[in-house]
Amino acid sequence: MLIGVPKETKVREYRVGLVPASVAQLSAQGHLVLIETNAGAGIGATDEDYRAAGGVIVDTPREIFDRAELIVKVKEPQPQERSWLKPGQILFTYLHLAPDPEQTRDLVRSGATCIAYETVTSDAGGLPLLAPMSQVAGRLAIQAGAHFLEKTHGGEGILLGGVPGVAPARVVVIGGGMVGRHAVEVALGMGAHVTLLDRNPDRLRNMCDRFGPGLETAVSAPDNILKQCLQADLIVGAVLLPGATAPKLLSRDLVSRMKPGSVIVDVAIDQGGVAETSRPTTHDDPVFVVDGVMHYCVANMPGAVPRTSAYALNNATQPFVMALAASGLQAMRNDRHLRNGLNVHAGKVTCEAVASALGYEYRDAEQALEAR
Repeated sequence: MLIGVPKETKVREYRVGLVPASVAQLSAQGHLVLIETNAGAGIGATDEDYRAAGGVIVDTPREIFDRAELIVKVKEPQPQERSWLKPGQILFTYLHLAPDPEQTRDLVRSGATCIAYETVTSDAGGLPLLAPMSQVAGRLAIQAGAHFLEKTHGGEGILLGGVPGVAPARVVVIGGGMVGRHAVEVALGMGAHVTLLDRNPDRLRNMCDRFGPGLETAVSAPDNILKQCLQADLIVGAVLLPGATAPKLLSRDLVSRMKPGSVIVDVAIDQGGVAETSRPTTHDDPVFVVDGVMHYCVANMPGAVPRTSAYALNNATQPFVMALAASGLQAMRNDRHLRNGLNVHAGKVTCEAVASALGYEYRDAEQALEAR
């Protein structure tokens, strides 16, 4: 199969869809991999590294979109890239379609087959291609929050871990999944007072078992959210409903009553965010202030640490890339977990959560793949 890896064009996105070792694996199986020049520069991988792995360097992204049967990316295709997609082409990347009607419209119109990393599943019931970036984002969330709590960066001027005789910052993590777990781990490690909110009592018990009495927990009910957020110095929004828009758990009124200089790091911004006041930001302009509260809503947080992120992502995606390269659409017929990643195919929306969020007719992925 002819596989293409364009350079990412989202603001400050330094990751790359395939690292040289992944290209070498594909080349060894007889596949031809086209890589846009300097696509791997952000992770320290040169064009020569890709050539040594068997890849072919091309000068422009258009060459990749014109020629490749399978396109492997990291972030959602930008408007120009979407205009180049065509029927029969397979796109494999993060999509996050539920809060993005324009992207969904363009992918439906393209006729391409679009597989979202974030909805591929596993036998264990998890999201294996979302997990590594959730781990990175959860850890980064605390770093970013600590940074913007500093007075020189607009925050209230509080040290996350405090010092003897001075209380630490109060950190509230909303959502105890992969992002939340890693945010809790780092926040506790830095000495913060940490409260985890989640609607699943079993998950709260598991987190207590993992982190011990240093972690405070509460069920994610409206009264608990209100109480904890009004006391918080840093809130991490870590809620995920696979494929769907994130619930708005922090109302505009609640935000207006929070401490001046407190910080919200809304990791759920890819799916619309947990705060009514949240909107996507970039690494170039990461924060904005609403009613005195700092909002950090960067939609590609792991792009800040591309070497760690790209290799972690490739460790997870490579088996699926190999399967798609070997079998094309048949790979999804053979593997229900990869099929769960199919969001758009031949002009149809095949993810129920996306169809529901954006008002499209839902087409079952298995049926869509069998249709001629």
